[in-house]
Amino acid sequence: MCAIARVLIIWKVTMFAITLGEDGAELRPLEPRHAGELLAHIDRGREFIGRYVGLPDVVTDLESSRAWLRSYADKAATDTGRLYGIWTDGELVGGVLFRTMDVEHGSAEAGCWLEPSAVGKGLVTRAIRVIIDWAIRDRGIHRVEWHAAAANEASVAVARRLGMTRDGVLRESYLHKGTRLDMEIWSVLAPEWQALQGVR
Repeated sequence: MCAIARVLIIWKVTMFAITLGEDGAELRPLEPRHAGELLAHIDRGREFIGRYVGLPDVVTDLESSRAWLRSYADKAATDTGRLYGIWTDGELVGGVLFRTMDVEHGSAEAGCWLEPSAVGKGLVTRAIRVIIDWAIRDRGIHRVEWHAAAANEASVAVARRLGMTRDGVLRESYLHKGTRLDMEIWSVLAPEWQALQGVR
């Protein structure tokens, strides 16, 4: 049994946490009850996280943190998105999500963020690998997309490490802090993912 399969079995049984490796990192659902933790985490890395994503502009106080988490609880309830936190040594340091999820059409868009203390440890790659595997195996998702600002080298590197294909660039399509950014679109299809994971 492959490591991802073992992790998915553990996840289904516990529904609380997935170990992401031997460094104490865990992937857990990020829920409205974590509003204070999320706000503290965003405050620790607000400028760094906000270089390419708008999350720090949305989570500015406890109520906005709770509202954003509620919006993803609603998405989970309607099967249109998912949100997970990455914890190391008991502290929330980042997250991964399906920003959109269309089970009927078999497509989803994955994303991530990290605070500076968690960068360079492979946490996002490991966490995204788990949620993509779940989406394809358990939810029947056929295409998972990854959108990254072309200047965001770390995010582009994650797409490459995951074996995604660069579909193209949407030129100046994302207005962020008054600047129009080129967005790279990467994707992986279910048969490609299964081949990458050694599934026959």
